Amino acid sequence: MHGPWFVPDYSGNGFLNLIASLVEASGGRPRHAPLGALAQAELRAATNLVLLIVDGLGDQYVRAYGPGGALDSRRRDPISAVFPSTTATAITTSCTGASPVEHGLTGWFTWFGEAGCVGAPLPYRRRGEARPIPAPSARLFPEAPLFDGLASRPVVVTERTIIDSIYNLHHCGRAQRRPYDRLEELMAQIAAAAKSGPERKFIYSYWPQFDKLSHEHGVASDPVRRHYAEVDLAFASLLEQLAGTDTLVVVTADHGFMDSPAERSLTLASELAAMLRYPLCGERRIVFAHAHSAREFMARARDWLGERAEVRASRELQDEGWFGAGTPHPRFAERIGEVAILMKDDWTLKDWVTGEPRASARSLS
Repeated sequence: MHGPWFVPDYSGNGFLNLIASLVEASGGRPRHAPLGALAQAELRAATNLVLLIVDGLGDQYVRAYGPGGALDSRRRDPISAVFPSTTATAITTSCTGASPVEHGLTGWFTWFGEAGCVGAPLPYRRRGEARPIPAPSARLFPEAPLFDGLASRPVVVTERTIIDSIYNLHHCGRAQRRPYDRLEELMAQIAAAAKSGPERKFIYSYWPQFDKLSHEHGVASDPVRRHYAEVDLAFASLLEQLAGTDTLVVVTADHGFMDSPAERSLTLASELAAMLRYPLCGERRIVFAHAHSAREFMARARDWLGERAEVRASRELQDEGWFGAGTPHPRFAERIGEVAILMKDDWTLKDWVTGEPRASARSLS
């Protein structure tokens, strides 16, 4: 335990292990230990295996706002996320079966030395610019899509706006891709995929709107509560549509959320910003800094942040297993920089580059 943060469970009770279980049950070769709380025999017995990821819908939210609903009534054990507990890192784990140290994506923003820029891998854009990252996806994402190694027929069901993105095309591999525009259409596409043939299938599906609304309005807001009720009803409808198809549905989040008020959002001090080689990377609560002098930057950052954050050498987190086990991505060390800043409680930290709108997030993953 380190202040409010803890090392995720990668050994048998985490998101990484859930993906390993699904890979094994679908006739693939898992890279890590399976999820201890989920019997492999139960997964292998189904003709159709569905993974439904509701981005940002953590276990605490389901228990707090959905008691007695379709999701809560089928809830099993909570599992830990990966580190950092954020979409870019976790979704890449879900598409590759690799731990964060293996796939090398450690936040919304990452320093890509092979491209010479800080970029956002999911939209495949340079930070602060509309231009794409100037490097082919195979150089940035060397891990193979897990779909390519499955004996079951793989199908990916995801939002039309992202289904043909550079990131998505790379990570879907040979899987059939099915787009949707609305929540009801997502569920209909899952059901149609399950009924599309007698062979065993692995159906990977993704719903991003809970995450988007939580960032906009705050996870405890009325719009998000109303949206959760819609998701719960849609899930109940999905189960009805799948009746008689010998389908097992596994629903999970990739990470959870906490609200962060604007007054607890810090802008990096100018004297600290002047000590950086590149803009900050990672997330607003888990920040990676590339400093000219790591020792001096850490000392000044600790003085400035005080009790609002823990400032550590990034390599220490890697050595302690925060990013999981496995052969590190060849550029992992440079991607996490020299200094990691772990914000405490609901504090956040941000710097700004030209071209970024100065809008503060209400809620942080």
